[in-house]
Amino acid sequence: MLQPFRLALALALVSGAAAGAEPAPGARVDRKRPVTVASTPSEPLPVVHVAADTPTVFLFSSPIQRKTLTFDESRIRVLDAGERSIIVQPVANLGDGERQEIGVFFADGRAPARAAFVLVTDPAEVDLRIDVQRPAPPNDACPTDAHAPVPKPEDFVLLGYLDGKGVTTASIKGKHDSARGFESTSTFSYRGKGWILFDVTIWNESNRPAWTPREATFTGRVGMPLRARIVTDRKGAIPPGETGRVLAVAEIQESDAGLVFTVELRGDGGRDFTIPDVRFPKPGTGGTQ
Repeated sequence: MLQPFRLALALALVSGAAAGAEPAPGARVDRKRPVTVASTPSEPLPVVHVAADTPTVFLFSSPIQRKTLTFDESRIRVLDAGERSIIVQPVANLGDGERQEIGVFFADGRAPARAAFVLVTDPAEVDLRIDVQRPAPPNDACPTDAHAPVPKPEDFVLLGYLDGKGVTTASIKGKHDSARGFESTSTFSYRGKGWILFDVTIWNESNRPAWTPREATFTGRVGMPLRARIVTDRKGAIPPGETGRVLAVAEIQESDAGLVFTVELRGDGGRDFTIPDVRFPKPGTGGTQ
């Protein structure tokens, strides 16, 4: 019975259901934000606000080694640890000036090899979700695709992205979010062998600032959210009154079942665009939504 509870708890936190309510007077403000880990030992560790009555979810952009987690068990509880996530909660609110460190190594071993955070309790706010970002290693040459070969259909088969079941697709109904200043058009979902891809053209309203999508998350009815890679058809931001095409892709476990996700695209200025009920048909079926 413990595992379903953990999953339900994580989903409630990530979806922001609890954050939608107005905080009571004097209550802590719930936050969801990205945090970049220190790239060198000399850099200060990022500070995360925790509270005894609120679990905090860390979502990592690359797999971690769960067995390398270090923390003070007398002060901090780890409620769950997955391949790319950790849920923590202090045993009691940390005292004034008390700073607890928690750290974990990434699985791939590249620099920075370890993510570490300082946990404190703040009377004004608490972090519900931390999207852990990893800086590029220093002195890395910028990648270039100037001489990259053009992919051919056979490459997708040889690389294992396609099998005999092919790729299933669905057309997704457009959405207008007047509060955030976005509208989606020409929206499709694709599903292949071990991957899903969401393809959307986004119109940025003319009275809104330029917007660049930075992160994407697929949240299903069960299981932990999936972090997705983002590719855009234009360099830089989507200017006011113009459109931009955004592709978000994530790896999945192979299954014969249909999948339904809420897709959240987060970008500049705290503006995000959420598209619910995005259906990825089961292999070999296709369909229209």
